[in-house]
Amino acid sequence: MADTRQDTSSKLAGIDLSQFYQVFFEEAGENLESMEQMLLELDLVQADEEELNAIFRCAHSVKGGAATFGFADVAELTHEMETLLDKLRRRELAPNSAMVDALLASGDALKAMLARHQGGGGDQVDVRGLLATIRALVEGREAPAGVVAAAVAAPSAAPAPAAAPPHPRRTTARALELTVGPLPDPAMADNLVELFQEIPDLGTIEPLDGGRAAEGLRRFRVVTTTADSELIDLFSFHVAREQVRLKVADAGYGFHEDAPGAPPPVVPPDLGYGFFADAPGAPGTKAPAAAASAPTSAAGGTVPAAAVPARSDKPAAGAPDSATLRVSVEKVDQLINLVGELVITQAMLAQTGKGVDSALYQQLSGGLADLERNTRDLQEAVMSIRMIPMSMVFNRFPRMLRDLASKLGKKVELLQVGEATELDKGLVEKITDPLTHLVRNSCDHGIESPADRVAQGKPETGTITLVASHQGGSIVIEVRDDGRGLNRAKLLKKARERGIDAPDTLSDQEVYGLIFAPGFSTAEQVTDVSGRGVGMDVVKKNITALGGSVEIDSAEGCGMTVRVRLPLTLAIMDGMSIGVGDECYILPLSSVVESFQVRPGMVKTIGGSGRVVEVRDEYMPVVDLEQVFAVPRFDYDKASNIMVVVEAEGGRVALMVDELLGQQQVVVKNLEANYRKVSDVSAATILGDGRVALILDIGSLVRRSRH
Repeated sequence: MADTRQDTSSKLAGIDLSQFYQVFFEEAGENLESMEQMLLELDLVQADEEELNAIFRCAHSVKGGAATFGFADVAELTHEMETLLDKLRRRELAPNSAMVDALLASGDALKAMLARHQGGGGDQVDVRGLLATIRALVEGREAPAGVVAAAVAAPSAAPAPAAAPPHPRRTTARALELTVGPLPDPAMADNLVELFQEIPDLGTIEPLDGGRAAEGLRRFRVVTTTADSELIDLFSFHVAREQVRLKVADAGYGFHEDAPGAPPPVVPPDLGYGFFADAPGAPGTKAPAAAASAPTSAAGGTVPAAAVPARSDKPAAGAPDSATLRVSVEKVDQLINLVGELVITQAMLAQTGKGVDSALYQQLSGGLADLERNTRDLQEAVMSIRMIPMSMVFNRFPRMLRDLASKLGKKVELLQVGEATELDKGLVEKITDPLTHLVRNSCDHGIESPADRVAQGKPETGTITLVASHQGGSIVIEVRDDGRGLNRAKLLKKARERGIDAPDTLSDQEVYGLIFAPGFSTAEQVTDVSGRGVGMDVVKKNITALGGSVEIDSAEGCGMTVRVRLPLTLAIMDGMSIGVGDECYILPLSSVVESFQVRPGMVKTIGGSGRVVEVRDEYMPVVDLEQVFAVPRFDYDKASNIMVVVEAEGGRVALMVDELLGQQQVVVKNLEANYRKVSDVSAATILGDGRVALILDIGSLVRRSRH
């Protein structure tokens, strides 16, 4: 762990705080993400007071936890951020873009610090420039030029010295009366005495009741230079925040309230519940009502009552009514695997039950039907645990787009539609990089400069829209822009220069698909953003590997849409069982369009070897699965006379099969990890009779027909 962590702070009052590190890191990460999102949506002209309070609470929560665990560098930076945000919410300063830049850069630096403390290693983060910038902004001066960029890393050979938990708000020494309780066990208050002994900077503490509790209350005399709010943050780690009350000691304990240097009286114990007038969420402030009852975290800071912008109608993260449970992904995956085995067992029982006389064993048949229904309901419920909203992906793009547009000298607005649409967590992790490249591509190549847009009669601010929606058994994600679109002639010219066969007879969709060729780029010059011809081919490769497809629509001068289609999950799916010879194969049901009986004269031969079939005035390629997989056939006189039309990657093919065996749920098993990669096969499953059936890769079969 990081060297800035104080050993004594990890075992305060005999409690090993390391068990709470992960909770702190997760909550701090959520707070920083929420703060970044709110900063990006902040209206600089008419800043909403609730938003400023919410941003302040995010920084305050991170600082409170960092102080408790002894992360001095994190607490120092968040304290300076607090000072700036406090002036903003009190209307002592007007927000501007320089302040937003500084706070965003500070958030990046904090993420790097937390990653380092979490054990990721790396050099110490140098934030001296950021601190100077924030202090200048607090004083109303212009920020020093060039220091609001990303924090730079200092040499690892100069680690920061170990430091005690920081208490930056120092005042003159003063005496306070601390009341703790009522407590079920008054001895719990002795933890606070040990806390003062472990961290000498806090000051001194001595009991006022001779160690005897009255009605579960304990009273202490505290002499300290630490600010009241800092003490509350530390005390509330050991006892509930509402059980801690501070007031200035009266004449009998050292100071009169009107003595020189004595701090002003704090909120009375029966009204303040441990909060102070300037504390975020304290009674009487303009913060949302939920803030006053926000639960305390294990790190000692409050969970922010508004983790999303105030104008959003979504429930605030951490609100008391949004009960959540943190569960590791490994446990969820184990549960999904068990449900998968249950699905296989249910299929086996259903297979066996077909041979039972339902008239004699009516109760057994009813039980098998109930088991099938309950298994499907259980599978859907368990799979929903892994489903997370697309907003988890979309929310990372506003910041990226803001920085990129600024770098390119463009004005871009990002719109999000359908961010509540859910997708399997495993797919979310894999789709993030392709979507990032598509958004960057739209900003760099699609959106024109403000001058060019005005000259074309467009608004100077371009628009990029992210759309997510469910369509059948798939999720469709679209990246749209209202930029220059694709130029057909330019694409054909570039393709021919690269030696790609691109005749003028290609359809628009086929021409647009040329941008997925390896090394293909329409950029006039290479920049540090794009233009090297790598990216779009990787995008398609990654999406295809997930069983998805990519389509492009474009209108020159009006914009472009890239449409990504993915299966909802990779674990369990609905499939159609088909028979070829003695073999059984599975087709993803979401890819199946229709099936029909082949009549004489429907199949025609073209080019000497290729075959097509006419289906409702449309000709489509025929793929004979018997030949593709070299299926041995022992009934030589039998011929495949059923065709199943499937579609993928914008194309359709007709598969020749012997019989349709039925529709069922199948558990997807990775064939490559357990055996090896097989052409035209995406995965495998186990049937009810114990046989292994291959799940066909429809996209690969469509590509095979094209070549």
